[in-house]
Amino acid sequence: MNRRSRRLLPLASGLALAAVLTAMPAAAQQAQESPLARILTLAGDATSPSQISTTLLVFLLLTVLSLAPAILVMTTSFTRIIVVFGFLRQAMATQQSPPNQVLIGLALFLTFFIMAPTYERVYTEAVRPYMNQEITNPTEAWQKGLVPVREFMFKQVASSPKDLALFLNIAGLGRPNTPDDVPTHVLVPAFLISELRKAFQIGFLIYIPFLIIDMVVASTLMAMGMMMLPPVFVSLPFKIVMFILADGWYLLIGSLVKSFAE
Repeated sequence: MNRRSRRLLPLASGLALAAVLTAMPAAAQQAQESPLARILTLAGDATSPSQISTTLLVFLLLTVLSLAPAILVMTTSFTRIIVVFGFLRQAMATQQSPPNQVLIGLALFLTFFIMAPTYERVYTEAVRPYMNQEITNPTEAWQKGLVPVREFMFKQVASSPKDLALFLNIAGLGRPNTPDDVPTHVLVPAFLISELRKAFQIGFLIYIPFLIIDMVVASTLMAMGMMMLPPVFVSLPFKIVMFILADGWYLLIGSLVKSFAE
């Protein structure tokens, strides 16, 4: 580096620093005028549901859609159904048949079918009154809409109250006198644990007949000296035939749906 370049280096550094300092107020002003800031300003100025702008409604809709999968898994019948379907596919040893898309789609439609009465109450008691401005407080609408969902979860947890007692003890809460004394953040994990327990119980019952077929086929192959032939290849057709003759999908789906009505 020559002497002239050494002299110009401090000058260039000073100009760069001055440019950064000059751009900082403009960047801060631009950040304050960002779409999120404008959305929050509009939300703060709104005094009724009719005054909420289209931009804010789109923002809220995107937020709800991003949380929809978690809400669907944690507060509906989806968990039990999809876990049972997973046990069924493993018991039959059909690898990727039915594919995941088919099982998830069937589980979703069964979830919509089972949860339809609950969400009809949510719409009737909370969403529609709020849209008609019969309820002007969003918090009140949220609490009213949460009541049917909590009743559904309480109905499923009632068969295993020890799950609810576990999370009440962890949270340091005493024995509740009424269901309203149980916070939602305590009820949701208790509901999930209860659903997993029931799904594993159903999965155990599903495994038994397929396991018997595997044992019979494996014993027969060993008695015939055909040890190099994998038993799963021979037992798979028998499992499929048994499942078809027993009308397995009819029995399984019917039992799953009826288990939520008990």
